[in-house]
Amino acid sequence: MGKEKILVVDDEEDILELVRYNLAREGYEVLCAESGEEALKAVSHRNPDLMVLDLMLPGIDGLEVTRRLKAESDHRVMPIIMLTAKGEESDIVTGLELGADDYITKPFSPRILLARIRAVLRRRARKETVDDGVLRIDDMMIHPGRREVKIGDRPVDLTFTEFQVLSFLARRPGWVFTRTQIVDAVRGDDYPVTDRSVDVQIVGLRRKLGDYGSFIQTVRGVGYRFKEKA
Repeated sequence: MGKEKILVVDDEEDILELVRYNLAREGYEVLCAESGEEALKAVSHRNPDLMVLDLMLPGIDGLEVTRRLKAESDHRVMPIIMLTAKGEESDIVTGLELGADDYITKPFSPRILLARIRAVLRRRARKETVDDGVLRIDDMMIHPGRREVKIGDRPVDLTFTEFQVLSFLARRPGWVFTRTQIVDAVRGDDYPVTDRSVDVQIVGLRRKLGDYGSFIQTVRGVGYRFKEKA
């Protein structure tokens, strides 16, 4: 049985109760909020282990809640699973870029939601063996232990997922990986694989890395690789 504290944020009473009931039955401690403002207060005062967050909320919407939390040092590592209506691809992409860990489309299966929650919490709790070896590619430095990227003296502000993708590819220069392999390595086997979600991370990385973005090469019909140094 899980003992983690989960905050569920949704302004639809039926959905809120459905999620609350299923999580409580699995042994989780469940907190509920019906607006973005309530969600931010609950995070500040109750410090949940994970948040299930609807995007369409009165007042402060789910994307703004995510943006504010990821900008705070105290709560930026808290996992967020977004809830969104089908077809809102732009919101999903924005949420992932802001640092959300996963997303569920409405209507959804409670069993799938529970599986996704367990997967995200498992990844959070997993004791990773961190390789502190610093990667240097010309003037770019990737520090896994500090989760830091610099080009010269300029720090590069990457989301959690962008850093994971860059580190994964850069450690295996010349190797070609499919989008599925990249997502499995970064998120785990339970993450919903879509070409779009991987491509969005690559586009964001290339933009932020400037000239070094060209090191991430597209292999048409297959996936991506990190260019080997000549």
